[in-house]
Amino acid sequence: MCTSNLIPLCSPKQAQLPTSLALGSFDGLHAGHRLVIESITRNAPGVPTVVSFWPHPREVLYGDLRLRLDLPSEKTSLLGPLGVKQLVLIPFDHALAGLSAETFFKEMLLGTLQARRIAIGANFRFGKNREGDAQTLKKLAQNAGIEISIQSILEDHQGRMSSSRIRSALGKGDLLEAKILMGRPYRFQGKVVKGRGIGKKIGWPTANLQVEGRKFLPGLGVYAAWTWINEDKKKFPTVMNLGPQPTIDPASPSAVEVHLLDQNINLLGSQLRIEPIKRLREQKRFENFSALSEQIGNDADLARSMLSNH
Repeated sequence: MCTSNLIPLCSPKQAQLPTSLALGSFDGLHAGHRLVIESITRNAPGVPTVVSFWPHPREVLYGDLRLRLDLPSEKTSLLGPLGVKQLVLIPFDHALAGLSAETFFKEMLLGTLQARRIAIGANFRFGKNREGDAQTLKKLAQNAGIEISIQSILEDHQGRMSSSRIRSALGKGDLLEAKILMGRPYRFQGKVVKGRGIGKKIGWPTANLQVEGRKFLPGLGVYAAWTWINEDKKKFPTVMNLGPQPTIDPASPSAVEVHLLDQNINLLGSQLRIEPIKRLREQKRFENFSALSEQIGNDADLARSMLSNH
């Protein structure tokens, strides 16, 4: 069955038909992506549908884990307000990768999804060995009597609008640039799991978050952030540490830890939604726990002041 989060998240065989579909990964849903999607929601001859591959083709073909700015479960809530009625994920495997561009068009887009209109970005590629491009799809669609929309690559004063630029901004901890590119704040979520309790011992109890492994996270460091608990609309000012623990355990893997400022709430088992606002500093190793605790206090003061004016 389709799972629901404002709009259905479906496999191709569960989709509502016929479709008016936008084809691509649309990771980050930047302005260029939204223009592609807009062309399938206006006077649509079928159900406005976004169609993506899952997992990313590079994961299947090359074992290259592709972290996502928006996981499918997050993307459904973003697509609904744009007029999209369903998100269809095509399971990508070696059999699909072996299909020619023409076979993929005929079997999946025409056959299974009954496309009446197709929209893509100008750099879209498909079919075995990426043999098909925008012009290939245009020719196939026109021969089949299907409407086709090809959106030129959108540029701003710094160059091409792209998911890579958003990732680069996040990697540098530049949340403002990422927000400008996406047209919305960057957020992620995770479940609070039991930690070692060391933060509590030094006076700064933290919630340890278990985040989906395919989610792209910002660069390592200490951040001022907002936190929402479960589905509650109230947000809490927060200090977040993203990365290893150089003072407590230098050999530990990267972790996401949050401390809700001026709160005493048992968060274990809760689902937290985090919106990092600004990176306060890079991580560093302190001589002892006392020095670490003092620095966290300074971080908390700076975050509290910053967020009160945000």
